[in-house]
Amino acid sequence: MNDTNRIPYVDLSAQWRDERDELLPIIESVLSVGQYVGGSEIVRFEEEIAEYIGVSHVVSLNSGTDALIHGLAAIDVGLGDEVITPANSFVASTAAIIQRNARPVFVDVESDQNIDTSLIEAAINAKTKAIMPVHLTGRVANMKRIMEVADSYNISVIEDAAQAIGSEHYGRPSGSWGRLACFSAHPLKNLNAMGDAGYVATDDSEIASRIRLTRNHGLTGRDAVQMFGQVSRLDTIQAAVLRYRLRRLPKVIELRQRNAELYRETLNPEFVVVPPDREYEFNTWHTFVIQIDRRNDLKEHLASKGVETSIHYPIPIHMQPAASGLGYRQGDLPVTECQAERILTLPTHQFLSEGQVRHVAMLINKFCETN
Repeated sequence: MNDTNRIPYVDLSAQWRDERDELLPIIESVLSVGQYVGGSEIVRFEEEIAEYIGVSHVVSLNSGTDALIHGLAAIDVGLGDEVITPANSFVASTAAIIQRNARPVFVDVESDQNIDTSLIEAAINAKTKAIMPVHLTGRVANMKRIMEVADSYNISVIEDAAQAIGSEHYGRPSGSWGRLACFSAHPLKNLNAMGDAGYVATDDSEIASRIRLTRNHGLTGRDAVQMFGQVSRLDTIQAAVLRYRLRRLPKVIELRQRNAELYRETLNPEFVVVPPDREYEFNTWHTFVIQIDRRNDLKEHLASKGVETSIHYPIPIHMQPAASGLGYRQGDLPVTECQAERILTLPTHQFLSEGQVRHVAMLINKFCETN
């Protein structure tokens, strides 16, 4: 069978086949010890990922969403506060702000889909408590400029780095710029668990200590509660899986970068807006998102040829029914809204062959040339 007959958007089954012989003993070792909550696997994962990101502390949690919620709480974002953020993210970014009873203030984005730093200052007022850039698609937002603005106004920066583990901006890793950063290890991420998982990275020991409390009921011992928290612990077995996959992450990133480069070499820029690859960026390509006219028609055409694609994200958060009470209207974020009609995410996972990537690109070129 030709390997271009069906091209999945993701292939977790292939990942399992690739890792099975090495992962099964690791999983069995956790099960045989019988410590399913906490323990040395959690401690080691937090130490290893902190070293990888280049921060002093990592606190593991049970999801990237909880990382955002606990992170916002740790810098005292609450009722009456405002957090500046883009609206083209996954809903969790805004939902975490709402969960803290704060108000999201949406800022439009640039052509690369990351927050437009030239618009941030105009959105700052006395209620602004934090800026939350989202490193969309694996590209780090312009953190150099964001930190300049934040520092001049004495505002905290919390990086939503859910899609950007391993990415860099001017040689500095994602997650090491802001006061803290929140990561997801959802199964679709480049560094992925076998279920939900997340973690917060920070150089602030007080923030780390507070989140360690709030993720575990606020307990300081078995029976003493210092502050009321909740259960948001990372499962021990997930920590073991993530430790194993962290060692493999550089190869995963290398293959995704190869696929991105193949797309850029093959796609016709006359018809397709292809993501840039800037010299001061190290993009890990969590997603490869093109912008194109007749996006929906192309998506259907590719599906008919056995190519699975996705859209990240078709409805901006400020246009979602849940956001109706925030006062935003269509036209308020014109770049975000325009991109939402034109973006299409192509398969870029590490199990694609070079032939498959070029096949997808040629299908797109042919569609554009004949339609």
